[in-house]
Amino acid sequence: MPELVQTPTRIPVPGGKLIEEHVGQVTTPGANLQASVSVAHMKAPAGWSEPYQTPTFDEITLVLAGQVIVDHEGGRLEVEAGQTVITRGGERIRYSCGAEGAEYVAVCVPAFSAETVHREEIG
Repeated sequence: MPELVQTPTRIPVPGGKLIEEHVGQVTTPGANLQASVSVAHMKAPAGWSEPYQTPTFDEITLVLAGQVIVDHEGGRLEVEAGQTVITRGGERIRYSCGAEGAEYVAVCVPAFSAETVHREEIG
């Protein structure tokens, strides 16, 4: 039977980024797919960045507006509105955004969790 997710769950994060999870371990914990995929709508302010991470999940990032920047072992990708980037589990990456900020949808397979993102400590 179809399941309606009426409202996403807002996940608080530092740095002014807004995360609204539509499907995943926080919003749909009872669903059979909750551990296998997560889908989140994100809005990041101009100049936002996060620490390097080496997640165990693959991530598909569809940029709706602005620019998402992905630093990786081989260099840097600048992903513009209308483009998509796929990162693979086990890759060391860092997400940031351009001067206009960014709006994007992230799909993680298996689902994102704080335990599987493996963010590096800042300091």
